[in-house]
Amino acid sequence: MVTELFITGQGQDRHFDLARQAADQGAVVHHVSGAVMAELAQTITPQGLVAVCRFVDVPLGALLSAAPRLVAVLASVRDPGNAGTVLRTADAAGAAGVIFSAASVDPYNAKCVRSSAGSLFHLPVVAGAPLAEAIAGLRQAGLQVLAADGRATVLLDGSATGPDLSRPTAWLFGNEAWGLPDDLLDLADAAVAVPIYGRAESLNLAAAAAVCLYASARHASAR
Repeated sequence: MVTELFITGQGQDRHFDLARQAADQGAVVHHVSGAVMAELAQTITPQGLVAVCRFVDVPLGALLSAAPRLVAVLASVRDPGNAGTVLRTADAAGAAGVIFSAASVDPYNAKCVRSSAGSLFHLPVVAGAPLAEAIAGLRQAGLQVLAADGRATVLLDGSATGPDLSRPTAWLFGNEAWGLPDDLLDLADAAVAVPIYGRAESLNLAAAAAVCLYASARHASAR
């Protein structure tokens, strides 16, 4: 999926095998100065190489047709660092894909890509999906839809009153500042809260997503 690779002399020394692999696979390799790399990389301390890649997002139908058992859905998640971290966490938890709603950050945002730490290329990503359509499709594919909501009375605490995570599940995560509005909560099968045992008011979105996704992954591994 790499079409071009821009690399400095120091980058070539550190990543010689990678540059050769890119060239062998047909990518055009450009040798550039440190000043040019600084303009391309958009980071304070670039690593000496930048790749241009093809888009990797897939249609919603492609994800649903693969009979997924665990999916993360981002609803109006605007912070690219949070979105990329959720993508990375979903990958680590063995999720089948991540759906970015039409109102969420672009998964190709530079900070989102960096925060995903490569996971953008590991699992199917759906970009710009209308939420009502996505949730209807997930439910039709046999997944329950659980909304992560700090106000919910159902707790993700492992008790018998908690959600049944043995079922295929899509987790719906909202904006960190204002959470999920009532109209989106109404689309879910249930709202679930991560319990807070200390004095913190709430969890960071990415941290809460990690708890939820790993709770599902733990049940999946026990099957």
